[in-house]
Amino acid sequence: MGIPCGEDVVLIQNGKEPGELSVITVNCPDKAGLGCDLSRIILEFGLSIAKADFSTDGRWCYIVLWVVPQDSSVRVDWESLKSQLLAVCPSCLFSYYFSQQANGSSPSPPYLLKVWCLDEKGSLHDVAKVLCDLELSIQRVKVMPTPDGRVLDLFFITDVMDLLETKERRDDVCKHLMAVLGKNFITCEVQLAGPEYERLQGFYSLPPAVAEELFSCELSNKGTCILHDLNPNISTVKKATVKVDNSLSPAHTLLQVQCIDQKCLLYDIMRTSKDCDIQIDYGRLSSSVNGFRNMDLFIRQRDGRKIVDPESQIALCSRLKEEMLHPLRVIIVNRGPDTELLVANPVELSGKGRPRVFYDVTFALKTLGICIFSAEIFRHSTSDRQWEVYRFLLDETREFHLGSSRARSQIVNKVRRTLMGW
Repeated sequence: MGIPCGEDVVLIQNGKEPGELSVITVNCPDKAGLGCDLSRIILEFGLSIAKADFSTDGRWCYIVLWVVPQDSSVRVDWESLKSQLLAVCPSCLFSYYFSQQANGSSPSPPYLLKVWCLDEKGSLHDVAKVLCDLELSIQRVKVMPTPDGRVLDLFFITDVMDLLETKERRDDVCKHLMAVLGKNFITCEVQLAGPEYERLQGFYSLPPAVAEELFSCELSNKGTCILHDLNPNISTVKKATVKVDNSLSPAHTLLQVQCIDQKCLLYDIMRTSKDCDIQIDYGRLSSSVNGFRNMDLFIRQRDGRKIVDPESQIALCSRLKEEMLHPLRVIIVNRGPDTELLVANPVELSGKGRPRVFYDVTFALKTLGICIFSAEIFRHSTSDRQWEVYRFLLDETREFHLGSSRARSQIVNKVRRTLMGW
């Protein structure tokens, strides 16, 4: 068999009809965490992974992913998607590959986007949508309203296409924002981020009581009730199950996973495997059946051995269950006179956060007609991991009296459902 090079490493076969699955095939040298990297990029382009099939011999991998846009408004730039997938695949030219691994690649520098506009319901999501459509990744956000009804949105962004150094690209960003915001648009500018970005890179300490409520996780009845409340279309609520079988393969441990269907399921499993240093040699994610997904994973430890230690098996299964039942945390709290919505997701060991969280949360709040008074993104550390936390100060509306427990529950459920793709 010939060794694929160049564009043959990633092949995309588009669905012929709207809503039909497109097929992405990746055939390249293997590397640790490649499945996580590929699934994250696909999610960043507004696609859901309907099913997947992947295998590797430790040196070479073959991956097939069936994808579909998350909603009809998503317009996918397939050529750009292909370029981004190629960028994370090891080169088939091994001398070049090892050179790249040794030298490393410099990340895109952060830029500061300043947007002045009239404060309007949903405007923050409109800006986020433009940035996602233009393949600009949101790293940090600071929203500052003024007493005269205006708002200054500060977005620290990186460019997937690495073109923000050009005036043409910066002007294009402002032109798209002007078109979307319309009469509410005042002005915008894009410049290379300065020391203020480094200051926002630090960690923020939440009050202990808030941190306890946000990050505590009961994997028994609490998790099951959350799933039932958020997806009432499923008649029989089951916990996520992970079964270990060492009898079917002399070299691998088989993990049989079943979980309620959700938007980022493959990413969450790949991210957890990557962080736990687990090698997946073969895996298959089946299509959703009655609202549930099944996945078979033949795995090894990084030293090439099966997982036979009972404590290690229990620890891995518990970690996977937690990531499937509670991949995100969403709560509403009082901070003095203010009402805050907090959304948290675990950060990969590589330092990267979950894709499109800001986009999804602002979309959910816009759908509910809730004004966002201010917003920001920061990192928070707990004893065992790092979290990316999204903080939104909400404005009272006639439809939602934020002091009402029913209104708060409705907001939390809507945000969580949107994040999970329900």
